[in-house]
Amino acid sequence: MTTQIISSLKKLDNYLRYSGFKGYDPYDALNSPKINKIQNHWIKILFTQFFVYSPINFRSLFKVKPGVNPKALGLFLSAYCKMYKNNLIDTNDFTEISSKLENLLFKTKSSGYSGCCWGFNFDWQDIIRYAPKKTPTIVISSFIGQSFLDFYDVTKEEKYLKVAESITQFILKDLHITRLEQGICFSYTPLDSHVVHNANCLGAAFLTRVYSINHDEIVLDHAKKAFDFTISCQRDDGSWAYRLNLETGKERNQIDFHQGFIIDSLCDYIKYSGTNDETYMLSLMKAASFYKNNQFQSDGRAKWRLPRKHPVDIHHLAQGIISFSKMYELTKDVKYLNYANRIAQWTICNMQDEKGFFYYQKWPLFTNKIAYMRWGQAWMMLALSKIIFNTYKLEKLK
Repeated sequence: MTTQIISSLKKLDNYLRYSGFKGYDPYDALNSPKINKIQNHWIKILFTQFFVYSPINFRSLFKVKPGVNPKALGLFLSAYCKMYKNNLIDTNDFTEISSKLENLLFKTKSSGYSGCCWGFNFDWQDIIRYAPKKTPTIVISSFIGQSFLDFYDVTKEEKYLKVAESITQFILKDLHITRLEQGICFSYTPLDSHVVHNANCLGAAFLTRVYSINHDEIVLDHAKKAFDFTISCQRDDGSWAYRLNLETGKERNQIDFHQGFIIDSLCDYIKYSGTNDETYMLSLMKAASFYKNNQFQSDGRAKWRLPRKHPVDIHHLAQGIISFSKMYELTKDVKYLNYANRIAQWTICNMQDEKGFFYYQKWPLFTNKIAYMRWGQAWMMLALSKIIFNTYKLEKLK
């Protein structure tokens, strides 16, 4: 199985290098000059959703060009760090590719904030918000922050730790912090005050990892309060709503790969905070049980948004591989790594093209084969590198 995953990863790596890490995104419709000029936001949403679900790529017709997505760059950097640790690339190759990704990350950084931060390379329009390109988000900035910490872990160069510490200032000073009796919640962007659990936890997990290096108690205090709030909102079955409207008390019930984001974040908090409080582990185990039993099928296929099984989405598959790999890292329970391998095997056999890239979505009667860079390739690059990393560690223990 490890040989199959390594072969898959190398094919994907070759595809990415050939593409120069440029590609399309499911949500990049507003990069079209024609569509972006439209004043009616409902029509913009309609075009965006059309691009998201169309199995035919009409982007060139609307003059949408392949772009460099900062979030994808961060995921790639993390993946290459893991590949280097496993001797899948040599020192010269790693130095060259990591330097390229580092330079691209600094070129795409958002300006005018208290610390380093990043946003999407396209304008974003949905029902409740509009955000111009480069509007920084806690999610993107946290993933990129994690990649710089991975880079620091490999190189031990202080400048990469400084970048991560700078990102904490963006989170603590530029985002809105909703303070509640149960804890706090970081906003998604500086433009809103939305309560989104996975975003709150991703930011808190990143803060906790920075704390584990520089021991800044203020950073840890904010992280703990963020997790305390989100845990207080966990349902009895182990799941979370996607978003909570504090004014009405209504929840947006979107159960999908975002559950995996919270699982990953809790793993990081327990690992890097050094907490002995069983509250967090109990919450994590409930969440992992729900995630495995409800969001995946026995052969490793991921469901879409519960209760819907279709489409089988590449991002959901990649997230399952990552989350169960992280559960193995934390608990050392091999069943999680075995399940991550099962998901990886199904994904490689059913979703990878001969050219190396991964398909977007698989429906009962057709497959959407568009090669989305962030949504598919970046997440699978990280997922495959992570499962190889953990499999090698297990083999060494044996």
